[in-house]
Amino acid sequence: MQDESALDRAVAMVADLRDRCAWDRVQTRQTLRPYLIEEAHELAAALGGDDPAAIREEVGDLMLHLAWQLVLGKETGEFSPDEIAEDLVAKMRRRHPHLFDLGEGERWETLKARERPKGQGVLAGLPTSLPELLLAYRLQEKAAGVGFDWPDTVGPLQKVHEELAEVEVELTLGATAHEALTDELGDLLFAVVNLARKAGVQPGAALDRANQKFLRRFESIESIAAERGVVLGKASLEELDVIWEEVKREERGEKSEERIS
Repeated sequence: MQDESALDRAVAMVADLRDRCAWDRVQTRQTLRPYLIEEAHELAAALGGDDPAAIREEVGDLMLHLAWQLVLGKETGEFSPDEIAEDLVAKMRRRHPHLFDLGEGERWETLKARERPKGQGVLAGLPTSLPELLLAYRLQEKAAGVGFDWPDTVGPLQKVHEELAEVEVELTLGATAHEALTDELGDLLFAVVNLARKAGVQPGAALDRANQKFLRRFESIESIAAERGVVLGKASLEELDVIWEEVKREERGEKSEERIS
């Protein structure tokens, strides 16, 4: 007898829990939805940290939620795990025709367009609940998939300069232009995401690195300030900026030594 797959075992475990655990028995798609979203974010954080142990654990947690959805689909009679697998295989074959002797290779978005309901646009289907930075990236990526894109980073870089200039204009107008300023800052952020995409950089990952860098440096400021008797909240910006520059110099020195060694 062929051994069950890892996913088969996970599905069997959830089905067993549905029978024997009072908490599992009453769960629905809606009650599980918040946990699914949380687990996806935890896996994304583990991937960002490149931590094999954390990735292993979070992949397992996400597999559990996938198993939950398969069990619930089977219980309602809407679909079975085998049907989902068959749908997936068929979709991937359609979208890689050149690999399965089904036709010539085409743009991914062109292939997907044939599967959309009549009248549905290229950008349809993206969940608006995506984090704003990721949604901007995916909107641009989808548009680029049908040829609406600059050939290199020159255009996006010019657009960043253009949007920054428009932000500067709004800033000179003061608080009365708050709504317009919000629009212009949004355009600037959107343009920066596009520049990152064309440069081959994931903007979310880049921002995460910047966040972690700021966190690390600010914690160093707090530590140094405490050693010197400098009270945050009472110290001047100039005093704190001196420490900030010290921290940056120390980091640059450490990186230089690493490159030399």
